[in-house]
Amino acid sequence: MPSIRDVAKIAGVAVGTVSRVINNSGSVKPDTRRKVEKAIQELNYFPNEVARNFKMRKSKMVALLLPSIWNPFFSELAYYIEDELDREGFKLMLCNSGGKPEKELYYLDMLRQNKVAGIVGITYNDIENSVSNDIPILSIDRHFNKKITCVTSDNYEGGRLALRELVKAGAQKLAFMGSVTSVFSETMNRRKGFIDEAKKLGVDYVVYEKPDPIVDDEAYFGEFLSKHQDVDGIFAITDMFAAKYIERAGRQGIRIPEDVKVIGYDGIQDHRYFHPILSTIRQPVEEMARLTIRLLYQKIDGITLDQQVYRLPVIFRQGETT
Repeated sequence: MPSIRDVAKIAGVAVGTVSRVINNSGSVKPDTRRKVEKAIQELNYFPNEVARNFKMRKSKMVALLLPSIWNPFFSELAYYIEDELDREGFKLMLCNSGGKPEKELYYLDMLRQNKVAGIVGITYNDIENSVSNDIPILSIDRHFNKKITCVTSDNYEGGRLALRELVKAGAQKLAFMGSVTSVFSETMNRRKGFIDEAKKLGVDYVVYEKPDPIVDDEAYFGEFLSKHQDVDGIFAITDMFAAKYIERAGRQGIRIPEDVKVIGYDGIQDHRYFHPILSTIRQPVEEMARLTIRLLYQKIDGITLDQQVYRLPVIFRQGETT
């Protein structure tokens, strides 16, 4: 494997000059820079990122802690986060926890030791005592007590909007369907908005929830379908919950939307290959991702942010399930 000394030898310059070209720091004559870049290409030389970070006392690596990369919402979020990081020459380290608190704690400890530039965290577990500001960190959807900035969508308004759209579509007996995490997160405001709007409009409703994570989908949806046969409008806490309900309801001959109107939350189905197209509360995923990284850059630069929670507006996207 070629070294920086090999590059310097071929280019006929000092090692320090090669370092300045690689790090784009200090003045280097154009002709000299071209010689160094040509030598790098000839040798197929790749700088040692770990050594560079240690020597420069800074990192260009940002970690993204996710509950699951399989979830389409998290995948879309990760795509835009990586794209925004790439614009400034930062790299993304993906930490897929599977929603397991012990794995999240392992990643946080590893990230502190490896001195990443910053962390974007999405967690719904009780790991409060292990989260600190030693490394610049931003959270998505989750509040911590230690002044850690949170970026989220307007979940409360999303719940209100879903209730109104179900009523507008003709539903009379409504249900909120979801799961309850062990700690508070912004996602719980979807239920609150739904309930408050139902009370305001005098609409009959039920709340159906189980502890998160749901480990037995068949039991979860089977119990709902058995207990709430009179429900004709459902607001699901995520698009995935909505899609799973639609699939299981179809097995019992329940027609969507003729018998039951359904609205999800996230907006992950945006192509007609999906059928039926889900009516949903669409989060501004790209804007959330890019804002998160721009705020993280400020924290990395030592700038104090002027607010703890940044809420972005949501919209209702009409599909075929209402």
